[in-house]
Amino acid sequence: MSSCSTSEKPASAGCGCGSAVAFDGASPAYRRALSAVIVINVVGFVVVAVGSWFADSAALAANTLDFAADAATYALSLWVIGKSVRVRSGAALIKSGSLALMATGILGLAIWRAVTGASPEGGAISGLGLFGAAANLLAALLLVRFRDGDANVRSVWLCTRNDLIQCLAVAATGLAVTVTGSRWLDLIVGVLLAAVFFRSAWLITAQATNERRSAANERKFVTHSPNSLTRV
Repeated sequence: MSSCSTSEKPASAGCGCGSAVAFDGASPAYRRALSAVIVINVVGFVVVAVGSWFADSAALAANTLDFAADAATYALSLWVIGKSVRVRSGAALIKSGSLALMATGILGLAIWRAVTGASPEGGAISGLGLFGAAANLLAALLLVRFRDGDANVRSVWLCTRNDLIQCLAVAATGLAVTVTGSRWLDLIVGVLLAAVFFRSAWLITAQATNERRSAANERKFVTHSPNSLTRV
């Protein structure tokens, strides 16, 4: 939010070479919010993993993987706060890779279950999907004011937003399966979720790559400046 104070969310600052510095998460408020979101994802993983085992759903399995990956990558994002641009953007690239990997897994699992498996249990999917949606809505509310920032901060927001979309889709899938008894709806949702994850992975990769390039150019500027000794 634009009304945040600089102690909570610095908007931008000069870098000495005319470019803007995005919010890097170095504030107590952001650290607290991210720590709370990590706890939410750990709890969500345990609950949905148990439900996915019994419901035999590709959508729920995807949700389980997402909770686990988010808990791990959010912990990484918390750890790199305050470190160099190269380290922070590297963490974002790891999250991008995890999103692409999950998208591939979601798509493959959905296809496999649609072709070989029975229809998943719609009631269980809806219930656990709504639980996941509630957990991720809470996480999104904690992070929404920090949705803009460097690649590390923005990747956290994109992952959280994807979680919320995914859980709502899972709940809708459960309702549709209950009504129709068709396992193909689970496949359709899996494909759509994979597309959302792939797009987020691409956005994070593009921003992280640009930040690394900008940081490299800035180092060259400082090195070749007549006042480089005083700048460094």
